[in-house]
Amino acid sequence: MSLLPENTTLWISGVRVLLPDGDWHQPEIADIAIADDMIVGIAPRYELGPGQAPPETLDARGHLVLPGFVNAHYHSHDVLAKGTLEEVPLEQWRLFALPAQYPPRSLAEVRARTLLGAIECLRSGMTTVQDMLTLYPFDPAHLATVLQAYKDIGIRVVFSLQYGDRKGLDTVPFWKEVFPPEFHHLLSSAAEPEKNFDLLAYFEATCLKAAPQPRLHWALGPSAPERCTPELMARTVALARRYDIPVYSHIYESKGMALQARLELQQYGGSLIRRLEAEDCLGPHMNFAHSVWLAPDEIEILAKTGAGTVLNPQGNLKMQCGLPPIKSLMNAGVRIGLGCDNCSCSDAQNMYAAMKLFSLLATVGDLRKGPPPALEALKAATEGGAQGARLGHLIGKLAPGYKADLSILDLSDPSFVPLNSVARQLVHIEGGRAVRHVMVDGNWVIKDRRFVTIDEAAIFAEVEAVMPTFRKDFADITARVARLQPWLDEAQQKIADTDVGIERLPRLS
Repeated sequence: MSLLPENTTLWISGVRVLLPDGDWHQPEIADIAIADDMIVGIAPRYELGPGQAPPETLDARGHLVLPGFVNAHYHSHDVLAKGTLEEVPLEQWRLFALPAQYPPRSLAEVRARTLLGAIECLRSGMTTVQDMLTLYPFDPAHLATVLQAYKDIGIRVVFSLQYGDRKGLDTVPFWKEVFPPEFHHLLSSAAEPEKNFDLLAYFEATCLKAAPQPRLHWALGPSAPERCTPELMARTVALARRYDIPVYSHIYESKGMALQARLELQQYGGSLIRRLEAEDCLGPHMNFAHSVWLAPDEIEILAKTGAGTVLNPQGNLKMQCGLPPIKSLMNAGVRIGLGCDNCSCSDAQNMYAAMKLFSLLATVGDLRKGPPPALEALKAATEGGAQGARLGHLIGKLAPGYKADLSILDLSDPSFVPLNSVARQLVHIEGGRAVRHVMVDGNWVIKDRRFVTIDEAAIFAEVEAVMPTFRKDFADITARVARLQPWLDEAQQKIADTDVGIERLPRLS
């Protein structure tokens, strides 16, 4: 028995703890001491010292404590579009879901969607989100509203604005040649260039140079290398190194993105990774979302340079993108995080669903024997995402000196009865139903399944108030895309018929 640390403000007792070097199949039972926002001790059992006043206590017998999940790839700009789309290839989906297609949004909508997305993330035990947010056209009031919403609900956020300086029309194979010129102005991508406004310079001046705030961390969001000139990527990497912050960018999400590289970058063997290596853009700061169509030699370059990936299996399946090379990434030692991506493409902000798909796709996508995928899924959802955010020394683990970002699950839930393997049952059975408490930065955000920081019902009412406008705009966009469908389908077929040297999509025999 050990004495409870003197500065303890919260004592969690009798809980199974997923320790970094412990047995994740049968985690040991321990007590956790928290002082304000930090874990200060973990021991088999604590007792009060002589004359020590008892702190806040939580008897957590029959429960499991996990490090908070890190949603390492997420876009809050389309939270209201969940459940709207099916069987829409990625290149076409962009025309339904991304901000450049919509009229300017109201502050009420921006606040409601940000809070709604954070609610869903927290409900499944995510304590950190990497929000790669597109605000187009950019409005400083929208940015302030988003950051205030995150502050109000109490989630940790690694925040980046998404940007690019090439038009979407110029970055999707066959669009320019297939579509009649009168429709070109209707074709956009994830981040359209701002007119007469240097978004990156603004972000540095107002965000990167600002005073630190609790639970708020900065990142840079070049939309994708094909949507950013070498000059813009060079500025991005210089800022990342100067401020020691991460970079998140989309790469090879779809076959179309891989094909664009083959067509444009023949001097680099048709490889975006080789282009970025030549431009000195790779390194531990870099995180590539999706990475579905990476070639074997590109995986080796990522491993060599320390660049990482963020896999998003839900959205990749729904958007017909393909199966990522999970085992090849694991075997090469590439850093892997997990994300849930847009609400309109993956729909669910649920890390349990992402872990389950990660594990299953690793198993079926490569039949070679490899590391047990359930453990790797848990590490990707916690440690991998934390390391990619340059926060691996603060979050992603339960250990003294780490932030008190955690979730506590009720092991009396049927998901865990009988308790044969916590790791496998977390990944393959649990869906978030057992999450009872969630803490971020030492503060309860959810306690006994109820939000402490916000009025959840009031947020839902705010969402309903803005939905008539959103639904009207979405209907207008749907009608516009219907006019474009013949040419969209023609371009998509051309992409499907072109060989890019690798295959990530299942084919009918």
